[in-house]
Amino acid sequence: MEIRSYGAARTVTGSCHLVETGGARVLLDCGLFQGTAELWAQNRAPFGFDAAGIDAVVLSHAHIDHAGRLPLLLRRGFTGEIHATEATRLIAEHLLLDAAKLQMEDRERAKRKGRPADPELYTTDDVVATLERFRPLRYDQPTAVAGLRITPQRAGHVPGSASFLIESDARRLVFSGDLGNARKVVMPDPVPCPPADLVLVESTYGDRDHRPFEATLAEFRDILREAARRGGKVLVPTFALERTHDILYHLARLEETHELEPLPVWVDSPLARRIDTVYDVSVDEFSAEVQLLYRKGRDPFHPKRLAYTQSVDDSKRINSATEATIVIAGSGMMTGGRILHHLRAHLDEPSTTVVIVGFQPGGGLGRLLVDGAPQVNVMGQTVDVRARIATVGGFSAHADRTELLDWTAGAGGDAEIRLVHGEVSAMTSLRDALRLRGQKAELQPSAIHLPGPGRRDEGGE
Repeated sequence: MEIRSYGAARTVTGSCHLVETGGARVLLDCGLFQGTAELWAQNRAPFGFDAAGIDAVVLSHAHIDHAGRLPLLLRRGFTGEIHATEATRLIAEHLLLDAAKLQMEDRERAKRKGRPADPELYTTDDVVATLERFRPLRYDQPTAVAGLRITPQRAGHVPGSASFLIESDARRLVFSGDLGNARKVVMPDPVPCPPADLVLVESTYGDRDHRPFEATLAEFRDILREAARRGGKVLVPTFALERTHDILYHLARLEETHELEPLPVWVDSPLARRIDTVYDVSVDEFSAEVQLLYRKGRDPFHPKRLAYTQSVDDSKRINSATEATIVIAGSGMMTGGRILHHLRAHLDEPSTTVVIVGFQPGGGLGRLLVDGAPQVNVMGQTVDVRARIATVGGFSAHADRTELLDWTAGAGGDAEIRLVHGEVSAMTSLRDALRLRGQKAELQPSAIHLPGPGRRDEGGE
């Protein structure tokens, strides 16, 4: 059994790993490279392998940095099946169609402004053809895939996310996918790593632990209370998948316990609204606490005064509201999306609070706000920053260092552990910790040349 990595090796994006045995060539994930312009350019480069020679794909979850190049794989000759849980297929439909739409819009915008416009990587027709290749996997049920025996386990990262035990003859490979943050309550905890000969494990937070989640919620509550007293807009940039509903869940719980007076809550994200429909039919993906609320006939993700925008006019009307209002909108890293319109309209108002609940890459708008920039450029307009900027760590959907160490312990002392999906510094730190307790650990080499470090992925919108 040979493993070659064509993405997410010594970087945190573009997850793509090829498993080869004597009679099978199976791809684990096929994600987009995201972050810098140099990394994005890698999406147009050759895969590094023959797409037509791949027998099947096993997809860990629907985030674009894990699933975003699947339509491109078909374009380049892949004719096999894509194996994933049902929730992953449902979410991937929305995320991939959205990715195709954004590519088309970027191309049209460039043409209008007279700039060179690269062709789309793929179109909505390519996405539709890709979705027809999906085949369902069930947790804990072994399935034959191209001669291999594949058993998915709950990864607890986002709905549908799975890690995989992959067996070939006497060899046992485990691929972690992205592992969830066990301190949080919406998703179930990841199932521990089973005994294995070789483990490919993510290392996004291999160099640090998250803060206690109770402290995160207390900080979030106090920020919202102060924002309500100030009476202005509360702008929360979020990812459409996972982070939006995580925030909604905790807003609803804070209202139920009377720790927070109900405020108007607008979700200004058509993609988040579509994903909400998947949540409604994927109840068994969540923790026992969330499932109990569903069984009682309650929507766990519905604060009392919640509304989703239905149109651009709805989005514009939010700006004219005169009472304290929470606005949740993408993108989580403030690289685009409707959150930019709200920031441009309200950053210069002292009554505004911007609550940053995800990682912000260096050089971007979000990082400038975190670092206290007095002025920023939003959609071509210079805006004075008079709003309060509040950052809340701890909402990450990824396992931290201690959780990764605990998870890999199940592989056994003789297992070879290869680290993927992380910045080199995080991977090196986790490797050293694994070696210190007597396990064999290495950074997985990349089979292709990747330019520079990737960004830490907080959810891959």
